Amino acid sequence: MMFSLAVTTILIASKSLAVRQHGVLFKNGNIYTLSARQPHAEAIYTLEGRIYFVGSNRAARAFETRGAKVIDLHGATVVPGLTDSHFHLPGVGEREMNLNLEGTSSLAQFLTKVKERVDRSKPGEWVTGRGWIETFWKPQAFPSRAVLDSISPNNPVYLRRADGHGAIANSAALKVAGITKDTPSPFGGEVMKDKTTGEPTGMLLDNANGLISRFVPPPSAEDEEKAVLLGAKFALEKGLCEVQVAGGSWADVDRLKTLYGSGRLKLRIYQALYSPAAPKLLTEGAILGQYDNRLTVRTIKLIADGALGSKGAALLQPYHDYNTSGFMTITEAQTMPILTRALVKGIQVETHAIGDRANRSVLDWYEKALASVPPQKRRIREPRWRIEHAQNVQPSDVLRFAKLGIIPSMQPSHAIGDLHFAKSRLGLDRLANAYSWQSFLKAGCIIAGGSDAPVERGDPMIEFYAATARRDLKGYSGEGWHLEQAVSREHALKMLTLWPARAAFEEHLKGSLEVGKLADMTVLSADIMKIPLASIPKTKCVMTIVGGEIVFKR
Repeated sequence: MMFSLAVTTILIASKSLAVRQHGVLFKNGNIYTLSARQPHAEAIYTLEGRIYFVGSNRAARAFETRGAKVIDLHGATVVPGLTDSHFHLPGVGEREMNLNLEGTSSLAQFLTKVKERVDRSKPGEWVTGRGWIETFWKPQAFPSRAVLDSISPNNPVYLRRADGHGAIANSAALKVAGITKDTPSPFGGEVMKDKTTGEPTGMLLDNANGLISRFVPPPSAEDEEKAVLLGAKFALEKGLCEVQVAGGSWADVDRLKTLYGSGRLKLRIYQALYSPAAPKLLTEGAILGQYDNRLTVRTIKLIADGALGSKGAALLQPYHDYNTSGFMTITEAQTMPILTRALVKGIQVETHAIGDRANRSVLDWYEKALASVPPQKRRIREPRWRIEHAQNVQPSDVLRFAKLGIIPSMQPSHAIGDLHFAKSRLGLDRLANAYSWQSFLKAGCIIAGGSDAPVERGDPMIEFYAATARRDLKGYSGEGWHLEQAVSREHALKMLTLWPARAAFEEHLKGSLEVGKLADMTVLSADIMKIPLASIPKTKCVMTIVGGEIVFKR
């Protein structure tokens, strides 16, 4: 019996080696595996999209002599394939296609860019764009419809702030939408009005954007497809092997299936659906690991409040610089049926919550739902629900995240961008509860890290830097910015690899470089675990490998 088992083992091993000779060997690398058993390696052998060997160059010679294709990394740093846990894929593509107002440093520069687009537009054609933010303008004030009217009296203009929660429209656009001084603010939004005249200023917050956006001509099917492909190209070039898309529709899912089916899309996508698409997902169930583990749809995205910069985040106390406490954009009555049914059906829920009032409310709703559907009645006992952003959270509520098993999905670059205005919004004291990465870790949470692109650039090296330095790209950190909330480099790397994998139920597939897992790797131009912090944002992706295939090479 023992002899027979030994012969069988030898035959299996021989057959395995015969197959392996057609794989790919990556050697001479500085490889950070994030495996506790083998933290560092020099070589990785891949076959049919999986990792078959991780170890030394010397041990890897056996594969090289058997005809493996060899990629010499020449000492380059390799990390597990990076994941952005909060990414708006079509939005990133649209940023490259439309009027991109990123980086406008003054109102004058903003108007110059918009006027250039208006001058190229046909009479009456809508001018749309995104990316402006008044943080660096002097004064730090929202633009008005009056300044837009001065450069575009006839063409409707509608331009979203970088955060996507606020937008400015000119008079022509307001007229198309029928917005006047008598137009009330909808629930979960605000039509901002002049305090003296009562006339709309042109600024619209959160749900008020729907008053105008429904009149903007939708993109063509060709443009929507192009936006996805451009967004994917951008992601792969930055070293991202997967993006977790924070909201979409079934039309988006159908588009992704078409692109995967034709072989034009290599990026892995973990797609969430906005609440209007929830009934179908709750009825038909999740889509898991289609197209060789490239497409999963198992999450409902809810939005509980607005954004801090546009003064729509729901706070427990009023804004320091505005006579409001922000607003909730959904109610408990709307939310609870979704939550309870999601537990029964095994569907994940992620909810946008930025202000401390919104975070507390969402935790209350989550806790109530979890209590009403005990583990034995759930499709998945550990649902791994998430709160997206979790930017301003009271210390007692940080502990509730850990107690309830809720995953904070946070974007480090928000902190280094917001530091230029957060003090004016919150006041110095409340900064202690903002972007509290270290507090979450100490409470026992994992953090799924991302960028919220196109709100931020979408570069994982900026996210890694922001998490470890907690300073802006020029090295500045403002008063009361609590540098003790910065994280270690190992934790920052986990925020972009292991922990997103767990937040997506994928830790058995990815997040570390171990035998049996998907062969997803990011090759970098510098060793981000050792170089000076200031050098991290300058680090480039030199190779992106998805399923053992080199899908980008600089």
